Amino acid sequence: MERFNNYINGKWVEPLTGKYFQNINPADTSDIVGEFAESGQADVNNAVAAARAAYKIWKKVPAPKRGDIIKKAGDIFLRRKEEIAKIMTREMGKPVFETRGDIQEAIDTAYYSASETRRLFGHTVPSEMDNKMNMSFRIPIGVCGIITAFNFPLAVPSWKILPAIAAGNTVVYKPSKDVPQSGVVFAEVMEEAGVPPGVFNVVLGKGYMGNMLVEHPDIDLIGFTGSTGVGFKIGEICGRTNKKCSLEMGGKNPQIIMPDANFEVAIDGVLWGAFGTTGQRCTATSRLIVHKDVYDEILDLLVERTKKLKLGSGLLQETEVGPVIHEKQLETCEYYCKVAKEEGARLVIGGKRATGGDLDKGFFFEPTIFADITRDMRLFQEEVFGPVLAVTKADSFEHAIELANDIEFGLSSSIYTRNVNDAFRAIRDIEAGITYINAPTIGAEAHMPFGGVKGTGNGHREGGWTVFDIFTEWKTVYVDFSDKLQRAQIDNY
Repeated sequence: MERFNNYINGKWVEPLTGKYFQNINPADTSDIVGEFAESGQADVNNAVAAARAAYKIWKKVPAPKRGDIIKKAGDIFLRRKEEIAKIMTREMGKPVFETRGDIQEAIDTAYYSASETRRLFGHTVPSEMDNKMNMSFRIPIGVCGIITAFNFPLAVPSWKILPAIAAGNTVVYKPSKDVPQSGVVFAEVMEEAGVPPGVFNVVLGKGYMGNMLVEHPDIDLIGFTGSTGVGFKIGEICGRTNKKCSLEMGGKNPQIIMPDANFEVAIDGVLWGAFGTTGQRCTATSRLIVHKDVYDEILDLLVERTKKLKLGSGLLQETEVGPVIHEKQLETCEYYCKVAKEEGARLVIGGKRATGGDLDKGFFFEPTIFADITRDMRLFQEEVFGPVLAVTKADSFEHAIELANDIEFGLSSSIYTRNVNDAFRAIRDIEAGITYINAPTIGAEAHMPFGGVKGTGNGHREGGWTVFDIFTEWKTVYVDFSDKLQRAQIDNY
């Protein structure tokens, strides 16, 4: 069985704990992907020390030269695209056509981040005093601890790691325990691209390791994508220790269908949004809000299309929906289906584990739709992170917007309508960081800001130019060439 180690200070090193854990294919539990380092505090300390030492040099490398290396990483991701896509599918389950898109986001982010190293603009502004200039520019922050979830093994880490390094920071990365090989691949690519030793480090291990990064006194910033509960805890620790942190957490995203919508396009959208990545996206369409005039018709069309979805290993070309990540997530899906029934929801399709043939080997759950969901039901309010869709009836456009907003999250949202006025009202009134018009709630592009409001995050935006607001801070400079003491804001007027 292949064994994978940590990447610290430019070297592949065994964990000081001497321990390893197994990673399994969620579509076939008899398929062991490999054994991966189960790191401890000493391993984290070594990685942080390497990153701290490298930072002193890396921050002084001209930004465009840092960009040249990031560009090379994008080229390597592109060259290895098909190989890496299959690695990701094997360890987390989603179909290869999705993991190809996952790595394409990493490629796009690499090229975008590389180009932004020539556009880390500051501001030069007039002084209120004679013979004086005022300017400001971006500077890196230091050592960044990056912690990400399993569902986008390369895309989401790339949103954080590549801009952080491009901006002059160094990184210690802990990938999810469910996708450790993708973390190893990331290190391989960065090493080949020429990232100097210590600038990028990977420590593999289980969930408790995240706390070692968050609490570490020599880490200056935490970039996190994961559950809301864990995110809140990280925010508390970072507040206590005065660390900068970026939190990307949960979602319970609505898609609204109005009577004037193109129904075929709307059904395509909800199927992709609800069951793409087996519903394991923070942007997944987990709530469908349908106008009462077309509620029954939409439900019938949706159920008919859902019946035809092909479940199976993501490595098979015909597969449309893969497994959930592990047994615990299967149990979570079952639990929420049980709760929905107890609270009076109407199950129209699915609601149980998918079985038969090769499906018995993995963690498969039937694409599930519950109708007649009301706002007081838990399935309306709580994130399942699985292929479970809650459908709610709206009396009007205004009622649909009210329902869309009646949750603690605010990540993504969608409305299908041909009415341009309703579309712009939705853009204005939906409480979410992202709104799609006539498109599903999933489909972010690398050059646009990504993030949410309310319980979804803490105000930062990944992606696009805004990600550099996370990984840089401002330096203000005053240059006085008057050859005399000038006291700003005291006697210059």
